[in-house]
Amino acid sequence: MISIVIPILNESENIEKLLFHLIDNASLQNIQEIVVVDGGSTDGSQEIVENLDLKVRLIHSKKGRARQMNFGARIAKGEILYFLHADSFPPTHYDKYIIDKIKQNNQAGCFRLTFDNNHWWLRLASWLTQFSWRACRGGDQSQFITKALFEDIGGFDESFTIYEDNILINELYKRKQFVVINKKIKTSDRLYKRHGIWKLQYYFWVIYLKKWFGASAEDLHTYYKKNIA
Repeated sequence: MISIVIPILNESENIEKLLFHLIDNASLQNIQEIVVVDGGSTDGSQEIVENLDLKVRLIHSKKGRARQMNFGARIAKGEILYFLHADSFPPTHYDKYIIDKIKQNNQAGCFRLTFDNNHWWLRLASWLTQFSWRACRGGDQSQFITKALFEDIGGFDESFTIYEDNILINELYKRKQFVVINKKIKTSDRLYKRHGIWKLQYYFWVIYLKKWFGASAEDLHTYYKKNIA
């Protein structure tokens, strides 16, 4: 059974659509629960979730995606955890694809990525996510992992305000416990629209290189806050 964990902060634009998408595109006997972890939304996101006639758990946490996802994982009852961003929509039968990989002794992984934008660079970036290269990984691809392995690793590193997904993924690659499902999850291009494709891509590359050369969690957050947030 899968527990879906969705961290949110001011996601009124997406959260209702995503929750219905998750229910409409899965076999519900495979879904233990959907846990929405709110980090202090002020845009009505909490009320939207509460007022939906859906079996969704809304819980509250201190702000911080790693902190929110860890909190959701702690109360989750499923044997498989599926971490999902609020603006990313997994493929039809996503539950079956995840369970099939688990049955094949793959304890963690993600989906390929596609953007809701047809720009040639984003199409190229999406195409590259089918390969197992660690540099092509990111949280927008979502993350499934057995709860046992997640707990063994120690969850997401809460000292990282950003890049927490990649820290976990790096640990999974070290353990040779990562697989890419060759089906596409569609994510929003909203950050690219806000900053411009080339400028945002440059910022992402700088963050990746800063971490590669040993930048601290605080350094990464300072750079992200100055240029992207």
